[in-house]
Amino acid sequence: TTLFRSQYCDFLIKIGTVTIGQSARGISVEVDYGACVLVGDCWNLMVEFMQSFMGSHAPTIPPAFKHDNVYSPADTMVQYMELLNKIRKQQQVPVSAMR
Repeated sequence: TTLFRSQYCDFLIKIGTVTIGQSARGISVEVDYGACVLVGDCWNLMVEFMQSFMGSHAPTIPPAFKHDNVYSPADTMVQYMELLNKIRKQQQVPVSAMR
């Protein structure tokens, strides 16, 4: 669920909550830099921008996709799937802890 959406120059920032059922499990931050379609060409600028409001929580390693290809909505879908899978794995309780 997107709770906050803001435009700053060429950057679009979306902040939302990640929920599983009725429970909030995390926060998602999506940053889109409209002036660039090749992530490899603008990654350092995006990191600097994200660090300005996320501090040390900003990613420093670019997302896992080919940096020489044009970024597409399909790349965003893959990133959301990876985020949701990561959160699901963090929520799983080991069977040994249930005994």
